[in-house]
Amino acid sequence: MLKADELVPLTPVEQELYTQLVPADHFLRRLLAMIDCERFRPVLEACYCGDQGRPAVDPVCMLKLEIVSRHYNLSDREVMAQTQVNVAFRLFVGLSLRSPLPHHTSLTHFRDRVGAEQLQEIFHTLLGQARELGLVRDRLRLKDATHIIANIAIPSTLQLVADTREQLLAALRPLAAAQVEQEQQRAEAIRQASADLKDEERLVRRVAHLQAMLAWADEVPGQERFHQAAAAVQEQLRQALGVAHKVLADRDPQAQDKLLSVHDPDARRGKHGAYYEGYLLDVAMDADSELITGVNVLPANGNEAADATHLIRQEEQAHGNDVEAISIDGAGFRGTLLRELTDPQGLNLEVFVPPSPQPVDGPFQPEQFTLSADGATLTCPAGQTATCRNKAFDNVGRRFIFAESACGNCPLRQQCLANPAVKQRTVLKNFYEAEYRAARAKAQTAAYAEVRRQHPRIERKLAELVCRHNARHARYRGRDRVLRQGILTALVVNLKRLVRLATAGLAHAVSPPPTTVTVRAELAAAG
Repeated sequence: MLKADELVPLTPVEQELYTQLVPADHFLRRLLAMIDCERFRPVLEACYCGDQGRPAVDPVCMLKLEIVSRHYNLSDREVMAQTQVNVAFRLFVGLSLRSPLPHHTSLTHFRDRVGAEQLQEIFHTLLGQARELGLVRDRLRLKDATHIIANIAIPSTLQLVADTREQLLAALRPLAAAQVEQEQQRAEAIRQASADLKDEERLVRRVAHLQAMLAWADEVPGQERFHQAAAAVQEQLRQALGVAHKVLADRDPQAQDKLLSVHDPDARRGKHGAYYEGYLLDVAMDADSELITGVNVLPANGNEAADATHLIRQEEQAHGNDVEAISIDGAGFRGTLLRELTDPQGLNLEVFVPPSPQPVDGPFQPEQFTLSADGATLTCPAGQTATCRNKAFDNVGRRFIFAESACGNCPLRQQCLANPAVKQRTVLKNFYEAEYRAARAKAQTAAYAEVRRQHPRIERKLAELVCRHNARHARYRGRDRVLRQGILTALVVNLKRLVRLATAGLAHAVSPPPTTVTVRAELAAAG
């Protein structure tokens, strides 16, 4: 419940004391002068009930404590202890010498109450202030991602199944206490009977037990006692059932996207240089002001390249702007993504991405084969035709196989088939051939070279997130909570950048575009 602020306001004497004790060039003093935190209040107050519940600490004060925590890499407990004695912290948060500090667990409740969606709105509210100052341009966005290591210990498969069983039993206990007791006795009997067996046999018995438990546990949500239970009990059981079914499905050797831990069911194994377990922190940045314009968190095996559309749409919906161009690393050289980003009826972006080496498929490249208007027939340079046999893997194109008789007597055989042992030519006509061709042509322009020279700025921004604010390690468990961490960290990094720009003079701090014309104009001139 929100009510009149219980925090004792600063008296003129305290204000003067704080001003004298905290240097004028202290980051938190400069931040107070630069940012109007009251503009965040409507978003925060919408997360609270106006007249019910226990009295809440002022939400703007709580947000400031979160900013201090992220800026100085302090835990919830540490930030409260430091604010108790640190005058600069008290000045920034607005705490009088007589103001009691909230308990450190209040920050956990604050993050849960506000949630990732409202934190994104606060993030874009700050970005809106930067736009009002003329700092953010729509010329170019730089996008890249870095990995986040999950805050979990990766268990063995045997332990994972045991953890899943215990989690399911805990969720079932309020609804079926007698059956849960029987299952616990059975689990103990299995443990004792298999203590001297190999791990493979122990795992088989535990998986069979979990399957037997699910046979009756799946029926509980349809029973009357389930509907009469509290909402929290219902949700706990739904989640436990989902995790249990996922763990059993992952026992298939061909299973993908495997769950790693019941304590963080959203974490996945991915590769970012080396294999790791956790998440991806995906970031888009304005190339001119070097302010982060979009942030998202994906599972470690998530599609980092495809998330570019999410980041751009998120920004454009929040600010009503029209981003002109985006620069992505080599992971973005995918036909589906290139088409979505460049669609004139959609995002309509100029995409700068390093093209992958052109595949060598014989001396005659697939572009030299002519596809019929209906896409059913392909004609080779010698005039021979082939019909579509099937769609290529992952539905990226059509595969055509020319007849052995047509290739055997073809006068261009030596130019088409590099290997004499091959009797017929197979050609893959990619659905996104035009997009790939355009991207490769763009990579030869001066505009592309200039944009790629700017791309390392996003690498330096990611290094700041990781080295200065410990973004490499998840503080919390679950994708939603890790996303909150990512948004708050990006918010603090933007605050630092805004203070730096203000110190340097807003009119001259933003790096000017490399030319006086837009990226689209550069490309038109080059064409």
